Amino acid sequence: MALKLVMEPIFESDFYPSSYAYRPGRRCQDAIAEIHLFTSHSYEWIVETDVEACFDQLPHRLIGDEVRRRIADKRALALIRAFLKAGVMTETGRLERTVTGTPQGGIASPMLANIALSALDRQYRADWREVDRYHAQRKYLHSRGVATHRLVRYADDLVLMVHGTREQAAEALERLAGRVEALGLKLKAEKTTITHIDEGFVFLGQRIVRRPKGHKRYVYTFVSREALTSVTRKVKALTGRSTTNMELSELIAALNPILRGWANYFRHAAAKRTLDYLGYYAWWRVGRWLRKKHPRLNWKQIQRRYTSEGTFAEKGLVLFNPGSVSVTRYRYRGARIPNPWTIPPTADPSGLRVLRASRYEQLSIERVQQALA
Repeated sequence: MALKLVMEPIFESDFYPSSYAYRPGRRCQDAIAEIHLFTSHSYEWIVETDVEACFDQLPHRLIGDEVRRRIADKRALALIRAFLKAGVMTETGRLERTVTGTPQGGIASPMLANIALSALDRQYRADWREVDRYHAQRKYLHSRGVATHRLVRYADDLVLMVHGTREQAAEALERLAGRVEALGLKLKAEKTTITHIDEGFVFLGQRIVRRPKGHKRYVYTFVSREALTSVTRKVKALTGRSTTNMELSELIAALNPILRGWANYFRHAAAKRTLDYLGYYAWWRVGRWLRKKHPRLNWKQIQRRYTSEGTFAEKGLVLFNPGSVSVTRYRYRGARIPNPWTIPPTADPSGLRVLRASRYEQLSIERVQQALA
């Protein structure tokens, strides 16, 4: 953690804005919002893929080269090398060497993986700057039939949006595969697809698709079928016959975090009907569970004993209704996403603009100083 506190502020200033995983202040919704923005502006062909066994196959040479771009302290480099070469203790007590990859479960491992994959981000950032030198340049290139593309990366999941034809999207995929192989990695063939936005694709549990509405077409984000099936299976497993020895309050305490977390994650999608359905499904499963738990009670007796204001409750715990979560649109933040080391400018009484850190930022700076000491 001390190493992470020292390194993270250094590399956060260089990370590409379209990299979203394992970074402070960034979340899945930011990546989806960027995809929604560009697909709404004629980036119609989607190359979806991920890096095969990324965390296990990352070359240590690549990590070291990227770290040395910003850090020259030999003690810090030796510490990173020691973490990477430490090995893994198996269940049998045997120590296995780690020739490649970052330590699974290590605090600094996601940051080291982001540092290594930033080499890929840097190439696509250079491509984007080449076609975005002035406001009308991309529009001119599009009129000449030249394709432009935009990369969004969430850890090892890659989405490349292409403004052009399917053939140009295939060329962009070949170029992406070549760049990934140059880093000592390769794309997972079974998860690599080229789709049109009208057909839709699934990314981070949400299905992104363009549909007509009136005389126009709009890009929507829906809950994927796999995500809904996953949460209903969890609810079904907790409300099966094998759990009828639990109290209702214990069951509600186990269900509520699942329902609340799932609803809050998908509340920025077009998911109102899905949330209502999940609330009904959970209520129906708990009702069946109570019937199995009390076979001698009829439904009216169960309602008098276990329901309050139309839902199930016991000992002050009330079954959470996902349909009560308001669905709101998530706005694209882009490069405006703050991090703990952003020092906002504030007005000075003398009329000068000065930089002052917030209390949270001061604590972060103090922790870094303690780690360095």
